[in-house]
Amino acid sequence: MKLASVRELEIEIHGRVQGLAFREMTKRFASKNEIKGFVANKDDGSVYLIAQGEKNKLGELLKWINSSPGFSKVESLRYNWRNSIKDYEGFEILRKENFFKEQARNFLNLGKYLLNLKSKNVPVHVAIIPDGNRRWAKEKGMSSEIGHYKSASLTNIKSLVKEADKLGVRYLSVWGFSTENWKRSKQEIEAIFGLVRSALNELIEDTQTNNIKIRHIGRKDRLPKNLLKAIIDAEKRSEQNTGITLLVCLDYGGREELVKAVNELVKKGKKKISEEDILNELYTVGIPDVDFIIRTSGERRVSGFMPFQSVYAELYFTDKYFPDFSAEDLKKAIEDYSKRKRRFGGS
Repeated sequence: MKLASVRELEIEIHGRVQGLAFREMTKRFASKNEIKGFVANKDDGSVYLIAQGEKNKLGELLKWINSSPGFSKVESLRYNWRNSIKDYEGFEILRKENFFKEQARNFLNLGKYLLNLKSKNVPVHVAIIPDGNRRWAKEKGMSSEIGHYKSASLTNIKSLVKEADKLGVRYLSVWGFSTENWKRSKQEIEAIFGLVRSALNELIEDTQTNNIKIRHIGRKDRLPKNLLKAIIDAEKRSEQNTGITLLVCLDYGGREELVKAVNELVKKGKKKISEEDILNELYTVGIPDVDFIIRTSGERRVSGFMPFQSVYAELYFTDKYFPDFSAEDLKKAIEDYSKRKRRFGGS
C-alpha cells in the first residue's frame, strides 16, 4: 500500500480506560485488522491512539472502541481523519516508564476516575425548549425574524453543543419548530426554516472536526424540500460520528408522535401494546430518555415535548430569552441538575 493512499486516524479516548488492559485489547484488534500505528496512555487518564490502514477497517476500530470493550467505559471519543505522514511498520504500545511504574500510574488514574465518578452527576440526554425569540426581538424594537436569527445562529448553537459535550452530555435535543408553529405567519415560518437550513449547512462542515452527530426528530413530509435536503445531508455525513448527538426537532409535537406510533402498531396488527413497542415507533428510537429539560423565557411548562420520553425528566426554567441563553447558562443549569437526587418514583 502506497503511503499517499493510506488514511490515518488520530483518536483521543476519555473514560475508564487505564489499568484495564485497554491498550493490549486495542493492539490485538489492530493486529487482527491489519491496522498500524500506536496506542499510549496520557497523564490525564485518557488514551491516545494513531491508527493507519484501510478506511473501512479504521471505521470498524472506531465502532469497537465506542462499544467500551472489556471492563472499560468510554465516555467520550474524539477523532480526526488525516493523510499519513509516517509509515508505521506495525502496531505497538508506547510506554514512558518501565512496566511496573507505568502500571502503578495507570491504577492511580483508574482510582481517580472512580472517585470522580461518584461525585459526577451529569445528564446523558438534555433537551432545550428555546422560547422567547419574538419577545426578545420586540423588547429591542426589532422584527420577530431577528429574534429567530439570533437564536438559530451557528455561533449560538455551536457554543451550546460544545459546552454540553465538554460537560459530558451525550445527547442534546433542541426544539426548533413544533407542529403547532404552523399557525404562525407564512413570513415568520419561512424565516425560521431559512435560518435553520443555513445553520445546518454550515454545521455540516463542523461535524467532522468536532465529531458531532446530527439527527432530525419530527415529521419530514411537510418540510420544504431545500430544508429536508439539508437535514438528510447532515444526517448522512455525520452518521459515523461517535461524539455528542445533536437532535434537531423540527415539525415535532409530542401528541402527534404518540398518535403516529400507535397507528404504526395498529398497522402491524398489534393486539396488545407494550412500552417497548411504543418506544420502537417513536422518532427517538435508540436514544435514551430525556434526563433534563431546560426551558427559557420564564414559561413554566413543557408544551408536550417528548411526553413519553421525559416522564422522569428533571425540569429547569430560566427567565432568560433563548437568544441570550449562553454556554455559561447551560453550565449553570447542569450544575443545578447535578445537585438533585432522582428517585424515579421511589421513596
